[in-house]
Parts: sequence; structure tokens; C-alpha cells
Amino acid sequence: MEAWLVRYTPRTFAALGPPADRSEIAAAEQAIGQPFPEPLEESLLRHNGMEHYDLLPPFWSLLEVQGITRAWQTRMEIYGDELAGAEEGDPDGEYGPWWHGQWIPFAFDGAGDHLIVDQRFSPRRGRIGEADHETGCSFSRHPMWASLPALLDATATAMETGEAVDGYLPVAVDEDELDWEF
Repeated sequence: MEAWLVRYTPRTFAALGPPADRSEIAAAEQAIGQPFPEPLEESLLRHNGMEHYDLLPPFWSLLEVQGITRAWQTRMEIYGDELAGAEEGDPDGEYGPWWHGQWIPFAFDGAGDHLIVDQRFSPRRGRIGEADHETGCSFSRHPMWASLPALLDATATAMETGEAVDGYLPVAVDEDELDWEF
């Protein structure tokens, strides 16, 4: 992904943050009460989030460690009381509850929505969901959303091949910024 970004969309590449410190990650894990999944930790150790530029299809930017903590804490403040008596929903279903304390946000769209890694104990643990601030969380059955490594791999493959993935096609806007066409 980095090589493609440097070559075709240098402004998006420049928006990637420097590596996170392990101590930052440890503090965030303590704040949210659970460890980050290994692929998320590896990603943060490479790039600690980014400025608001589209990186993951169709319009997601990576959160930095502090942004992950803030997003998780905000959702817990908003939905925390409701979570105490709420049903967890089907951890293998297409739709989740409004929020769950075992979801870790890792990407944002700038409008209050997040991509999350579902850390609930189930056969589909590690899958990616879209936590919409108005409609709740949904989980796509497309293979690219099965895990963070699958999402990153599908994104990189779409960039390298120029072929659409899950209906999204990477394009360079103004010859220096990544966008995804439907």
C-alpha cells in the first residue's frame, strides 16, 4: 500500500502518522480494559493513524492510538448505561447492538462513525464492523471485512491491480490524493 500511495497519491501517503510508541498502546489498552488485537497493534507500530484522508474503502481514515481511546470512551459514555441491561446481539449476526464494550474502533469517517474490530468471543472474533452513530453496527459478509489483515490485503490488492474490491475502485484525485469510486 505504501509504495502505491507514494507513487500515485503522495498527499494521502503524507497524511500517515509516524509509528506509535508501545507505551501509548499499553496505556490505551489499559484505558479500554482489553488488549488490542495483534494486527491493530502492528498497524499502529507502523503508522499511528493519519489525518482525515480516505485510505480504506470507501471513505475511512485510520485513528491514532489516542483517537481509538477517545472514540471508545465516547461510545461508552453515550451507550454505557444502556449496555448494562442490553442484549449483546448475535456475535455472529449481520447486525450488532448499538455499541459493545468489546469493540475496538480503528478508523473514522469524520461524521461520527467508526470501523471496529469485534473482540467478542465468538467464531467470527476479529471481524470488521461499521459502527454508525445513528443506526448501530453492521457486519458485511464480504471476505474483505472478515478481519483487519483481510481488509488491508484487499485494499492493497485493489490499489496494485486497479480492480474494484467489494464494489470500490481506487482512484487518484488531482494526481495526489486517494479516493474510492463505487
